Amino acid sequence: MLAPRKVRHRKVQKGRMRGKCHRGNTVEFGQFGLQALGRGWMTNYQIEAARIAITRHIKRGGKVFIRVFPDKPITKKPAETRMGKGKGAPEGWVAVIRPGRMIYEIDGVDADVAREALRLAGQKLPFATRVVERS
Repeated sequence: MLAPRKVRHRKVQKGRMRGKCHRGNTVEFGQFGLQALGRGWMTNYQIEAARIAITRHIKRGGKVFIRVFPDKPITKKPAETRMGKGKGAPEGWVAVIRPGRMIYEIDGVDADVAREALRLAGQKLPFATRVVERS
């Protein structure tokens, strides 16, 4: 799974996901890309599940570019714990996704195969996505 080697702070605040994505919102590396239409947190497990769905469909042909990285730690308190007593222990890592963000890109495969692979990857994610082509 993807996770940072080193972080400045072990626990971070929740933050807000307002606005649109202004950077990383165009197809830069491949010919086709999967773009987020909604907003949310994308866990390292979801990133990996969608990547596996893409590589299985393109049968290890072409190249897949992952444009997001889970660098935000998420904490969780144990089950059946009373309120208070501080913030929970770090549980996993997420990437903050805003509308317009390019999540995956594919190059070196046929157009129909690429569109279907990205559509399958979008099914694994917790927000709406669309397949875009380099203009």
